[in-house]
Amino acid sequence: MEGRPLRGPTYSGVWSPDAIEAIQEKAELGRYQIRGQATKRRDLPSFDDLVFVPAGLSRMPLEGYRERCDTRIVIGEGRVKRPLVLDRPIMIAGMSFGALSVNAKRALGRAATKCGISTCTGDGGMHPEERKNSAKLVYQYLPSRYGLTPYDMRKADMIEVVCGQGAKPGTGGVLLGTKVSAEVARMRDLPEGVDQRTPSRHPDWMGADDLPVKIQQIREAVDYEIPVSVKVGASRIADDIKLIARAGVDAIVFDGMEGGTAASPTIQLDHAGIPTIAAIAEAAESLRDMGLKEDIKLIVGGGIRDGADAAKCIALGADVVYIGTAALIALGCHRPIHVEDYHRLGTTPYECQHCHTGLCPVGITTQYPKLIERLDPDEGAERVANFLNAMTMEIQLFARACGKNRVHDLDGNDMKALTIEASMMTGVPMVGLNGRVPKWRTY
Repeated sequence: MEGRPLRGPTYSGVWSPDAIEAIQEKAELGRYQIRGQATKRRDLPSFDDLVFVPAGLSRMPLEGYRERCDTRIVIGEGRVKRPLVLDRPIMIAGMSFGALSVNAKRALGRAATKCGISTCTGDGGMHPEERKNSAKLVYQYLPSRYGLTPYDMRKADMIEVVCGQGAKPGTGGVLLGTKVSAEVARMRDLPEGVDQRTPSRHPDWMGADDLPVKIQQIREAVDYEIPVSVKVGASRIADDIKLIARAGVDAIVFDGMEGGTAASPTIQLDHAGIPTIAAIAEAAESLRDMGLKEDIKLIVGGGIRDGADAAKCIALGADVVYIGTAALIALGCHRPIHVEDYHRLGTTPYECQHCHTGLCPVGITTQYPKLIERLDPDEGAERVANFLNAMTMEIQLFARACGKNRVHDLDGNDMKALTIEASMMTGVPMVGLNGRVPKWRTY
């Protein structure tokens, strides 16, 4: 029609450009897609669907400049000889040497040490540089058994038995051959340059009934010195939490479907697991049902970006938050430098999800020496420590605003939900009249 303005593109609600591109790529490759980082879904209920309701007259807030707000947390207190003491309720999540470069491991360890928190080995064993730079180190005990030795277990400050991960619950991990360098291969007893697959379950026990036996074996191996935890992906979380608690652990670790990864099937990132906020509420309720909420610590990860997210996790029932992707971003992930290398990968800063390729432009998720050199461990450690300090201050800000002198005194009564979905998932009441009919409508 003459004079009618040109219309922009109109895409099908089902056959979006992303859906079409995915089909075409699978048609060329003959396999599912793999990528790094987290789900691309934007429709998940998130921490942004909850808000704090700070103190006013009905409760008095605390003064930030002169009233203390405690952040300390102890895992295994009264249960083991050497509990894990954290100066703040944050831990660096498990990310292996192999997935990360040695300089990334050094930087994360130095930052965590400076801030009085722990790092975690991830899959593939304990790298000497990580132990050297991390005053408090969690040792992951995975189905793969890559790099597993009882000698390194005894050097750790906590053992984490991994039964699942939020980014890929029910499946094992993968480390593509481009990242299996000579050193990674030696630590994992694998051929150099060959794709590495991690089993989806432990080879020497088949179910929950065997878990207490495995926990007891690990406690004997470390001479009852350090705490033992179990990690799962958030899926059948209410039942899993009860089974883990019955096994006699000191802490339970889980992350929601927003959790990050170095390499996972793209389709699983978007279609498996449950959101973190729902998982926390279910997990905390399970422990309360068993009367163990005060005895077993909940460590929660999955999409935690800042102190507001962390404070909301704590208010929902978590004791500690795990950060992985956020720590890497603080380290320099997505940083707009070496832009030409992002372009060679077909991406840009802030969009890059190519952790699995080993071609990280900023030297974090790579094993290529020339790329590793781009990450200065001291500079990276300072950036991560600054982020951890800011995040801690943000958690304290919300606790003080709600009149609490301990961040762990935050609870669901300090929040309101902005959406029905978030309210139903967490039990946090909706904003407004909470379902009551306003008086003016009764006239």
